[in-house]
Amino acid sequence: MDIKGKPEVIVQNVVATANLNADLNLDAIAIGLDGTEYEPEQFPGLVYRMNDPKVVLLLFGSGKIVCTGAKSVEDAERAAANVRKKLSDLGLL
Repeated sequence: MDIKGKPEVIVQNVVATANLNADLNLDAIAIGLDGTEYEPEQFPGLVYRMNDPKVVLLLFGSGKIVCTGAKSVEDAERAAANVRKKLSDLGLL
């Protein structure tokens, strides 16, 4: 099968990791931060649905983060910075 022309490549989803370099109390974060889901019996991470940028962050007690759903690397970086600031403002970091 011959491919004619150059296929258009569009980034749909960026997955990134980050490290806050601090232990996180996921129970306290689940209470203090809106938009979270935390069921440690089913999954060890806290799920945080951020609206700006529109991404989903998985936060782990070790301070590591997985960002999914970003449309660009810049969105993933902004999400990590935003969650760091929110946790710091709440006294949870």
